[in-house]
Amino acid sequence: MSSRASLLDGVRERFDASVDFTVGLEEEYQLLDPESLALVNRYEELSAAATGELADRLAGELISSEIEYRTTRHESFPTAARELVHGRLATLDLAERLGIACAITGVHPFSPWQEQRIIDTPHYAIRDRELGYVAWTNNTWSVHLHAGVRGADRAAAVSTAMRSVLPELLALSANSPIYLGRPTRLASTRTQVFTRSFPRSGIPDAYPTWVEYAAFVELLQRTNSIVEARQIWWSVRPAHDFGTVEVRICDGQSEMVEALALSALSLACIAAFCADYDAGRELPTHPRSMIEENLWRALRYGIEGELIDLDRLEERPATRAVEALLEWSEPVHARLGLEPFLASIPGTLAAGNGATRTMRRMEELEDVTAVHREIVDRTRRSAEEALELVGELASA
Repeated sequence: MSSRASLLDGVRERFDASVDFTVGLEEEYQLLDPESLALVNRYEELSAAATGELADRLAGELISSEIEYRTTRHESFPTAARELVHGRLATLDLAERLGIACAITGVHPFSPWQEQRIIDTPHYAIRDRELGYVAWTNNTWSVHLHAGVRGADRAAAVSTAMRSVLPELLALSANSPIYLGRPTRLASTRTQVFTRSFPRSGIPDAYPTWVEYAAFVELLQRTNSIVEARQIWWSVRPAHDFGTVEVRICDGQSEMVEALALSALSLACIAAFCADYDAGRELPTHPRSMIEENLWRALRYGIEGELIDLDRLEERPATRAVEALLEWSEPVHARLGLEPFLASIPGTLAAGNGATRTMRRMEELEDVTAVHREIVDRTRRSAEEALELVGELASA
């Protein structure tokens, strides 16, 4: 440790100077052959063709058949949502000019991982060398939220508390029920492929104070387990570079409105936990084993199953568990401009999420490529439809 910088240098100060509930959003796109809809290794070509602001917003994400759009830091959720919608459309426009189709689901439904290539950069070469098969098979797509949280101890406490609601967010977001050409009987195959495979991923232990969290990071660095903080791939984590709490549990969403709803609900939970912390109310530190049981139920059944109420220790429908999150976090919705984005969630709970829709269409069409062609179409059309929502908010 004496010969190298600590991974914690300046991080406490960054959180202590952070601004509450600033927002950054990220979503990942599959790069596809427009005829076969198989994954194609064309990230480098697409990235090189981007110009202006789009070039600054696009990034690689391990494999060359995937690209990520990252918004800038926004003072409010509505403006971040507006950028994400326009960013998706700009990315799709560029891809189509190059003869590339795009889609978003948690996993690609039939392209084998053996045909995907790791991006040729020093960063990903390290992942390739260290993780091997674990990295090669991680062909997954997701949507992430970064939320500013002021105060290092407060951020650690809220990150710990957020563990308890990750299964609800996953159940609502589940959008990957078909993998390697067949239904998996999992609502979120992405979670099984990534979270159950990568080291230091999924649900962390409780670290309700900064001292406890920092001690674990220091241990990982001192024992040569990690060389950068981003090698901690938990489903919720303090993001050292930005002074944010990052939520990473959700499958990628074909439907733009659902991507925004999930991000809005994640932000609402973070803000509600902050309010509880500020009021002196105790934040949850449920055992990881209990949360993991719910995580399994969420990845297996999505919103069609049951989750355990971790306080009452009783089962309840996953739909009711999501409704409870909406009710509990309601006091922060209007203040953060979240109400229009959360309005679609009751409809999703009633009609089904991405996994439900995909399996329904699979049963009707009996053709995985035909189902994915509809998802390619919805990836664009749903963003076009969302322009009205974010446009109204931008002019309000």
